[in-house]
Amino acid sequence: MLEGTLAYIGIGSNLGNPLLQCKASINKLSDVSGITLERVSSFYKTEPVIADSGIGEQCNELENQSWFINAVAEIRTTLVPGDLLKGLQNIEKMMGRVRTFAGAPRTIDLDILLYGQEIMCDVDLIIPHPEMHKRLFVLVPLCEIASHLIHPAFGVSMRGLKDRLNDQKIVELYPI
Repeated sequence: MLEGTLAYIGIGSNLGNPLLQCKASINKLSDVSGITLERVSSFYKTEPVIADSGIGEQCNELENQSWFINAVAEIRTTLVPGDLLKGLQNIEKMMGRVRTFAGAPRTIDLDILLYGQEIMCDVDLIIPHPEMHKRLFVLVPLCEIASHLIHPAFGVSMRGLKDRLNDQKIVELYPI
């Protein structure tokens, strides 16, 4: 029997060479003790989404930033959610991520989308990811590898969430 919890990691980049950054971060996931990479979606070119962060003058920078490359990885992990988050943040730091403000361009972004069927709300970590059901750039790659998954808080499949979403942002398969 396989040990660990299935978790889903959102991957995104829009600085440097975003495709190479995403691929490198996926390779680094397997280097973290307690993580086994199971599957990875295709890569998608996605229009930036402006988060509602109340940042005022930085809005122009958000609107004019480069498009993202996004994907989702399915992992099996023996790490508890907090330790998984630390592992992902270490990868981001190794890859040169600097956190400036919400929604800022980034070399790499690794988000825990789902951790089994766990629901948790901590000061540093909310699972399921609180915005995932509103973002086509998350749901398209997630549905590619796990459309049957049920959102633990909403009781709806990922396919159902995607089909109900009214997100007009462009999400297109990135040719490799």
